[in-house]
Amino acid sequence: MKALMQRVTQAKVEVEGQCIGQIDHGIMLLLGVDKNDNQAKVDQLLHKVLHYRFFADANGKMNHNVQQVGGNILIISQFTLVADTKKGLRPGFSSAATPALGEEMYDYFVAKAKENLPVATGRFGADMQVSLTNDGPVTFLLEV
Repeated sequence: MKALMQRVTQAKVEVEGQCIGQIDHGIMLLLGVDKNDNQAKVDQLLHKVLHYRFFADANGKMNHNVQQVGGNILIISQFTLVADTKKGLRPGFSSAATPALGEEMYDYFVAKAKENLPVATGRFGADMQVSLTNDGPVTFLLEV
């Protein structure tokens, strides 16, 4: 399981021209689910996301997590994040979760995240247009 997270001042996701999710200050997170992922891995990754210190403190150092700064999170499913890009010029998706498992783990991740902070989401499996303002820029790839 992978999460590409960006510190943002704003982010939104649209489907068919309609905004379905929007946040201000916080994290825009792309979530990739592998075929071997399960709820325990989701719990582990979510813990990292919620506690990862990449927001600035009063001295400009990355010492605060999203909860400490009162941030929000926009969670977007992104199966291409788990693509194998090591060989050739075309991505391989043999390690990606099936759509059913991907949606189950995505929904579980979203539900657990909502227990901790304000959450906006995309739509699983939809063609989405995502826009954001990366603050920094600051981007991290978390894996479990």
